[in-house]
Amino acid sequence: MEGLAICRKGSFKARAVLVGERIDLRTWGGVNSLATSPLAVEVQDGGVAVLFRYGVVVFFDVAPMEELGFLDKLRPYVVRPYDHPETEEVDVAVNPEARDGVRPGGIAFEACSMERLQLVADILSKSVLLALYEARVSGEFDRVEPLAMELEQKGRIPGQERALLKDIGAMLLIEQRMVGRAEISEKPEILWDHPGLEGLFVRLQDEFEIRERHQALERKLNLLSHTAQSILELLSSRHALRVEWYIVILIVFEILLSLYEMFFKH
Repeated sequence: MEGLAICRKGSFKARAVLVGERIDLRTWGGVNSLATSPLAVEVQDGGVAVLFRYGVVVFFDVAPMEELGFLDKLRPYVVRPYDHPETEEVDVAVNPEARDGVRPGGIAFEACSMERLQLVADILSKSVLLALYEARVSGEFDRVEPLAMELEQKGRIPGQERALLKDIGAMLLIEQRMVGRAEISEKPEILWDHPGLEGLFVRLQDEFEIRERHQALERKLNLLSHTAQSILELLSSRHALRVEWYIVILIVFEILLSLYEMFFKH
């Protein structure tokens, strides 16, 4: 690692890009692998890219043109790429006299190592993923609120079962990706092999508020899911009542028809 150009610099920039829903790393034929779990590869001119299967690439000391070139090569392996990717960046400074952690305006390393880069990449990747989900959940709140207001003011809600089912499915999908694919609340595997970096991880996690944002997002998802399901149950009850009225009408019609035949055809 010390032979890389990035480690001979006193400072560089880390930039996370959420390129799509997933990156198929198993079939990607990337070369110049530097580390695994998460996968880190060398980029032209000494930069480093760390890739995550949940759709995030974190670049360290990579120029804009080289970043575009790397993403262009990666594109065939990106599942459902985003037209407008979420991004987040932070400055990293290497100072032997500094303590690993957060400083005003960026992150400080006491030494340059691949493990530190992977740890920062893990935090940045989760932060940019949370930003996407926070925006989506906020949009769902905007869609559910008019339904709740309609129910409060008029005692009824418009029939939008299909849209509500899609909303519930979208929220379940977000939960599945946060817990199953990204494992946002879990510690990265690298800490098992390098427990000495636990302090850096905790400080980074606190700085980017990963745990707090994840918990807040879970609460909002639970509220949205409960609200959507409650509205859907009301709609189902309304339809069930309508079906019962149809049955009553058919029974009454059949009785009237029988009476007609009894009194007017005999």
